[in-house]
Amino acid sequence: MCDYSLHHVANRPAQIQDKLLTTKFKNSITRGFAEVGEPHVAVCLKPGTEIAFDENVECEPSFGIGILPNKKIAQRLARFRQINMDNAVTHHDALEFPDGQVVLLTRLCEGQRATVLQLPASARQPQEMSAEASSNDEREASLIR
Repeated sequence: MCDYSLHHVANRPAQIQDKLLTTKFKNSITRGFAEVGEPHVAVCLKPGTEIAFDENVECEPSFGIGILPNKKIAQRLARFRQINMDNAVTHHDALEFPDGQVVLLTRLCEGQRATVLQLPASARQPQEMSAEASSNDEREASLIR
């Protein structure tokens, strides 16, 4: 999904192996993901999408932006989710890290690179799902023998 403030920005859904870059989009107050090489197109993640950053994640502090140093999160893996859905006029797009920390996408520092590792089952292409099912069937058959 793309946050409400990115609805006027060109966008596309995420795909497995996309190379992403945290970006502040032109004419927007929101940060999000763009594909490396396509800085003006927002890449929208569905809840449950798993991504891996090239480096530990860094974000702006909750308060004191410009005064306090950026917050370093000692994590590189994250799962996309949406929060505060009952409030229509706030940011919803967030990342949840393995240690339980949840950070809004709009607080991520610009220029961080990540790769889409996995899409949620409902977002996968039918051919991906059938290939995975075939692989699982073969694995189960070999266990039965």
